[in-house]
Amino acid sequence: MKLLVVMPCLNEAATVQQVVLRIPRTIPKVSQVDVLVVDDGSTDDTARLATEAGAYVHSHGTNRGVGAALKSAISFALGHGYDLMVNIDGDGQFAPEDIPLLLAPILEERADFTTASRFKEAHRIPKKMSKVKLYGNKGMSFLISKLCGQKFYDVSCGFRAYSRETLLQLNLHGAFTYTQETFIDLVSKQLRIVEVPLDVQYFEGRKSRVAGNIIRYAINSASIITRIYRDYFPFKFFMTIAAASLALAVGFGSIVLYYYITTGRFIGHVFIASISAFFILLTLLFFFAAVVTDMLVRIRNNQERMLYLAKKSHYSCPEKSGAGD
Repeated sequence: MKLLVVMPCLNEAATVQQVVLRIPRTIPKVSQVDVLVVDDGSTDDTARLATEAGAYVHSHGTNRGVGAALKSAISFALGHGYDLMVNIDGDGQFAPEDIPLLLAPILEERADFTTASRFKEAHRIPKKMSKVKLYGNKGMSFLISKLCGQKFYDVSCGFRAYSRETLLQLNLHGAFTYTQETFIDLVSKQLRIVEVPLDVQYFEGRKSRVAGNIIRYAINSASIITRIYRDYFPFKFFMTIAAASLALAVGFGSIVLYYYITTGRFIGHVFIASISAFFILLTLLFFFAAVVTDMLVRIRNNQERMLYLAKKSHYSCPEKSGAGD
């Protein structure tokens, strides 16, 4: 089996060579290990140093986001006939020596996708992680777990492994990030996800390329998750809004009803009655939206299946893995 280790990088000249050289080249059940650095618009020597260390380099030219970098990596992996793919950061935060541990559940056919977990085991929680990021990550994991109907401890870690089948089925839309979106997409396709508890190193003064601005990261992630949840689980999405609207309609309507029972009049609460009527109308609109979009899920599922078959056919005669891209 052939493995491609992918490193999305943005100005990682200080560490990229060290990480590339530390990647194990001998792994049980793996016949070939190659490294691809996706240079996402670096302005330093990241690309040159990665090439000197023996990695293939795919350059975007401009910064397009880590989600776009992963899409490029997936195309490279499928196009060059790799059976497995691992993505790892280029800053040394994750230990390349742990790649065999991350791959083990896939190689043992217990998983289709694995991800390193910083929070599954309490003693592995990074001591230097700020409380804001810690609780933010845990909150995001709780949200994704509820949306997916499965318990996940860490949905934001960037150290992950994929089988070829997973790469063929995975469809990502966000350019900003891909971490949470991956869980929703794969769970909806009933692929097996396993979290592998691993240690992660945090550096003093290190600023995340993706989550450097917590507010911006939260807004962008929330936007991606909302759109994905709307597309994959539309009935639940619109019915939740309909239920909230109905609750407001009942609340305002109760005020009017109480006033009518106690006084025998509506005068004085016409405005509140109008608000209640508005939310009743809104409830009906979202209810019909839920019914209609739920029917469209079948069309989307068929499209996903056709896309999977098209990719499988397209990548059935891959290029030689030694070729650059």
